[in-house]
Amino acid sequence: MDKKLFKDHIHSARRIVIKIGSAVLTNRLGLEKRLIYDLCSQMASLMEEDRQLVIVSSGAVAAGMTKMPEKAQGRSVPEKQALAAIGQGLLMQVYEEAFSRYGFKVAQVLLTRDGLVSRRRYVNAKNTIKTLMDWRVIPVINENDTVATEELQFTDNDALSVLVVNLAEADLLVCLSDIDGLYEGDPRERGDAKKIEVVKKIDEKVLSMAGDSPGRAGRGGMGSKLRAAKMVTSFGVPMVIAGGKQPGIIHDIFQGEADCTLFLPSKRKRIFGRKPWIAYALERKGSISIDDGAVSALLKGGKSLLPAGILDVSGEFKEGDCIVCIDKSGNEVALGLSNYSASDLRKISGCHSSQICSRIGKDSAKEEVIHRDNMVTLQ
Repeated sequence: MDKKLFKDHIHSARRIVIKIGSAVLTNRLGLEKRLIYDLCSQMASLMEEDRQLVIVSSGAVAAGMTKMPEKAQGRSVPEKQALAAIGQGLLMQVYEEAFSRYGFKVAQVLLTRDGLVSRRRYVNAKNTIKTLMDWRVIPVINENDTVATEELQFTDNDALSVLVVNLAEADLLVCLSDIDGLYEGDPRERGDAKKIEVVKKIDEKVLSMAGDSPGRAGRGGMGSKLRAAKMVTSFGVPMVIAGGKQPGIIHDIFQGEADCTLFLPSKRKRIFGRKPWIAYALERKGSISIDDGAVSALLKGGKSLLPAGILDVSGEFKEGDCIVCIDKSGNEVALGLSNYSASDLRKISGCHSSQICSRIGKDSAKEEVIHRDNMVTLQ
């Protein structure tokens, strides 16, 4: 890897989120404890370099299968949730034992998407994680599979890791997977597929390199990892995808010797405060198409979105919901909190601000569809 890129984006990182997928932590018999101990040894070495770590860990269901192999074929939602409830304690026990060898403590943090939609709960979770890191305790975060229903779940732990990057205000996301990086095509289907060492921009060409087939033991495939990388890098944080079963992989990443893929941040400055909550935690309820002038105003001028720039409205959403702004080519430009419902936006699309009240039949109305303080640009 280029020495300058390594120094700027990996070696310099002091607060790191490491996401470990199910296919790394498990085999067909359950948890692969020896591998977990080895990974924890490498992570402990990072802690000894005065870095801070947060782990996003899969594996609770597999751990439950370790304790109850006769239920390993369970595939219904209640069965998976029951296995997660049984296995969560064992998974944490393995992390506790592994890190205690090096004098470090761990803490379990279980999250659900709906639990973080509330700004107050989001800030509470953020403060808890910060306190644990200040105490030199390693948070081990997973989705609360026992209570999360399908419509309220994160799509996978790749999506959860994006949220955790902001909660921890991390400098780097490392995704350890059963695939050791991004290839031009699926290496399991094309033996000659070439690995890409550095990705500067995640565009449609890059996204097309990955299918949506899930990993061996989890819900996320390379497609979900690329979506996570696109989100994380758009807020100024680099991401690495590497093979979690490779011996010494974490050590090699931080020595600049790993055979992996580095995704460079598309923004120079990291985004903090309220905006990452909008981008990471809130579900996107709809979308609006905007014209070239509006795109320029948002991306280059740092302006709020006015109704004059809206071409079309998709979906049904309420005032205060999070919506996405899309340009005429279908690219996501920005997202933010809408000051209007979808039905009202359809009435005022393309009009001047002075016409808003008459079109929606109100005496007063906000000039902006999305105020710049409640907006995050994605390019």
